[in-house]
Amino acid sequence: MALTVGLTSMDKATETALRAAFDAANSELQGHFRLVDETAAHYVVIDMDSMYGPMGWLRLHAAGKQVIGLTSAPRTQADFRLGRPFDTVAMIGMLRDVAAHAGVDLAALAETVPTAPAAGDAAPVAQAPGAAAAPAPPLAGTAPPAPAPSPAPTPPPSQPANDAADAEGQGPASAPVETATPGVPAPEAAAATVVARLEPAAETPRERGLFDWLLANELRGRLRLQRAGSPALWIDADAQTYIGPAQLKPLDACFAGPLERDDFEAVDEAAWNAGTAGSEARPLSRLTWYGGLLAGHGSLLPGSEPDARYQLLKWPQTEREFPRHFRIATAMMKGPATIAEIAEASGTPLSEVADFVNANLATGFAEPWVEPQPEVAPPPRQGLFSRFIRK
Repeated sequence: MALTVGLTSMDKATETALRAAFDAANSELQGHFRLVDETAAHYVVIDMDSMYGPMGWLRLHAAGKQVIGLTSAPRTQADFRLGRPFDTVAMIGMLRDVAAHAGVDLAALAETVPTAPAAGDAAPVAQAPGAAAAPAPPLAGTAPPAPAPSPAPTPPPSQPANDAADAEGQGPASAPVETATPGVPAPEAAAATVVARLEPAAETPRERGLFDWLLANELRGRLRLQRAGSPALWIDADAQTYIGPAQLKPLDACFAGPLERDDFEAVDEAAWNAGTAGSEARPLSRLTWYGGLLAGHGSLLPGSEPDARYQLLKWPQTEREFPRHFRIATAMMKGPATIAEIAEASGTPLSEVADFVNANLATGFAEPWVEPQPEVAPPPRQGLFSRFIRK
C-alpha cells in the first residue's frame, strides 16, 4: 500500500505547484506515494506561512495526523518541514524523510520489487528438488554479475542445511542458506515482504479529551456533557456557544479525562430550554482557550518550541480568575519574545507563561513569530548623464 499524503490550508496557486512537484517526485521514487484527501492521509502538507496555518496545525495535531509544514522559516513546529521556495528535489527529500519515518526503505524497495511479467511470457517451469535455479537477468544499466560457483546439493526440506553438512563431516555451513517460501517463487516472496513494510506502523489511538474534541470541530447540534464533580455543560456546536458556570475553574472535571462521542448527550429543544432557562450563552472559543490553558500542565504543547518567539496578534479577553494573565499579555504585546523572555518581563512563573501561550495559540490570538526575509534592494537607476560620464 502506498504512503498517503494530503494538502490543506493553502491558496490555489500553492496547491497547484505542490501537486506538480509531488507528481514529479513520486515518479522518481517509483510511485510509492499517493495524494489523497487530507481526512484519509497519514501525512498532511500545510502552509504554515498562511493566516490559518497555525490553527490548521493544531486541528491536524489533535486528529493524530503527521504534519508537513511548508514554510520559508528555517524551522517549524510541524513534524516535517518543506522549505519555501520548493522544487522537485526538495519534494523528493521531504518524501524520503516521510518514508524513513514510516519505516520504509525506498532504496531496498526499488531493488527488490519485481516487474510484472508480460502477457505472452511463459509460465515458470518447475524444477527438480536438486536442480540449480536459473539466474535472474541483470537490471538495465548494471554490469552482469560474476558467474557463481556450482551450488552444493540442497538437503531435503525435512533436514536443515547445517545438519546435512555436519552429517557429511564438513562442519557447520559458513553462511546461512536462504530458503524460498514453499510454492512461491523467490522474487514474489521478496515483493510480499516489501509490501508488508510499505504499510505505516499503526498509530496507537490517542485518548481525546474535551480540548481535542473542540479543536477538531467534530461536535454537531445541541449537546449536554455531565462529569462527576462538575456542573452540567450545555454545548450548541452549530451556534459555537455554550452555557455553563460563569467561571471556568468549576469545569476542570470536564477537561480532566478522555471522552468518547457517546459522552456528549444529544438533547432536543424541550430539554435544552429546560436546562438552560435564564442562562447566558458564551462563545465556545472560551472553552477552547481554557482547554489549551490546562493541556500543557505548565509546558508548551508538542510542536511548539521553547526557543521560538511568540507574539499576540490582538489583545485577548483575560479572565478574572487569572489576574497575572494581564501582565503576560502586556509583555507579549510589546513584541515577539521567547517564553523565558516573557516570564522575565512580566515577573510571572515560566509555567504560567507556557500555559497562557498554549491557550492563545489554540484560539488564534497568538502565533509563532517568523522572521521576515530580507528585502533585496533594486539596482540603482542609470540616468542619461551617467552614460556620458562612463564614455
